[in-house]
Amino acid sequence: MSAFAVCRARLGGVNELVSRVQLSDTKQLETNLADLVRRHATTQPESVAMVQPKPVRRTVTWAELDRRVDAVAAGLSAHGLVAGHRIALIGPNCIEFVIAYLATLRAGYVAVPINPESTATELRSMIDDCGARVLFTAVAQQALEEGVHQIVLTADGLDELADVAAQPVSSPRDPEALAVLLYTAGTSGEPKAAMLSHRALLSHLHNLSSFEIMESDDVLLALVPLFHVFGLNAVLGSALMSGARLVIMDGFDGFADVVAEEKITNLPVAPAVLTRVLSDDRAIASVRTVTRVVSGAAPLSVDLREQFTARTGRRVEQGYGLTEAAPGVSATLGGELLGRGHVGRPLPGVEIKIGDGTEPIEPGEIWIRGDNLFSGYWPDGRGGPGEDGWFPTGDVGYLLDGELFLVDRSRELIIVDGFNVYPAEVEAAISELLGVESVAVVGRPDWRSGEQVVAFVSGAGLSTAVINEHCANRLAKFKRPRHIQIVDELPRGITGKVRKGVLRDMS
Repeated sequence: MSAFAVCRARLGGVNELVSRVQLSDTKQLETNLADLVRRHATTQPESVAMVQPKPVRRTVTWAELDRRVDAVAAGLSAHGLVAGHRIALIGPNCIEFVIAYLATLRAGYVAVPINPESTATELRSMIDDCGARVLFTAVAQQALEEGVHQIVLTADGLDELADVAAQPVSSPRDPEALAVLLYTAGTSGEPKAAMLSHRALLSHLHNLSSFEIMESDDVLLALVPLFHVFGLNAVLGSALMSGARLVIMDGFDGFADVVAEEKITNLPVAPAVLTRVLSDDRAIASVRTVTRVVSGAAPLSVDLREQFTARTGRRVEQGYGLTEAAPGVSATLGGELLGRGHVGRPLPGVEIKIGDGTEPIEPGEIWIRGDNLFSGYWPDGRGGPGEDGWFPTGDVGYLLDGELFLVDRSRELIIVDGFNVYPAEVEAAISELLGVESVAVVGRPDWRSGEQVVAFVSGAGLSTAVINEHCANRLAKFKRPRHIQIVDELPRGITGKVRKGVLRDMS
């Protein structure tokens, strides 16, 4: 039984749990994600760990990265923080984001990555909820609670914090220690923070590494936002596990030049990026060095996948995951592509059952179990895996010959470019307007972003322009309705509940 399984059995009371993570006896077993940096700083100190091509190309070797992570971790410790304190990070994809994240983990604190598009109200709410003592931020945030120390997320800001004279920081040895809080939607559809331990993060990376799809001489593009679980642990985490070079971009501009000049071999992206590549002949030509394309964070249409392959000659792998699984559940890696809804086989170390497990070929709720699962929702662990280790995803699918097919995401949740949109939040914002009688928000498929937010609103004297302006002031860009329809009344059932299924058919 692995150390991960031992810890999980101890906490969950599962005496029969058998390790689903098989590790070589000769490989060092890290217990803190930041240990991976130290491993490569020892084995390949002068190899380039990270490249940031824009606006001026910068590189960091593994040895330099290890030293900078140590210095920032020591600087944080000097601020009187103790193990388990939360540190929020809000900023673009950049070398400094990675250093701040790893330093937080190495010092035994809890990282709370936050979407930079969050409004001031959303940011304050998350900071208050998690009780963050420190905020790494690219832009100074006003109106935060007193006692939140802000550190500018730039090279100068980290240098000012760093304590280069301190002894190297020793990472805590407890794999069950909380590592990351990521705000997401649980199965209830309400925003909440998933608690990811070092055990969960590392288990996902070991699960994925068993495919041997990435080596230290690979070059991995980090275009997916690093505050998102896909970017944080599937992309950044994979570079840390394999020792591959990570090329960091913030936004699509310059994609063709970066992919060609840096000779990218591994391209993990959301479906929206595949669409943008297909609209740019230079981008299409640039992927000639790419050996593997993986799509995640949002549903991938068969048409888009086939178009990309036809134009570039590159097969597109599809992954299915969720924040609570850190994030990997299944992938098409090494298998056939079986059409609409197919998301591959369970990753090594992950078990899947449909409903109660008796009829796997009939669509039902997807349940998962594995050492990569979260420890429940902040702060008390509610809503986590049961005593038997199983967790209900809220998604609907079925298994056919061991292959998972995804029928639908959870009923209410809308996913735009991989980011969760909660209809109740959008509905509440629109309801603030005078004259609104009722409002209902649904998602509709979109081949570029996965889904679009659609709002149906009833009330006298309303206009789409007024509603759009209000939403622009109240909601982050990805949460704003792409389409607003003014209606006389909303369709309701006999109990008065809005019939959102009818609205989805209308959208």
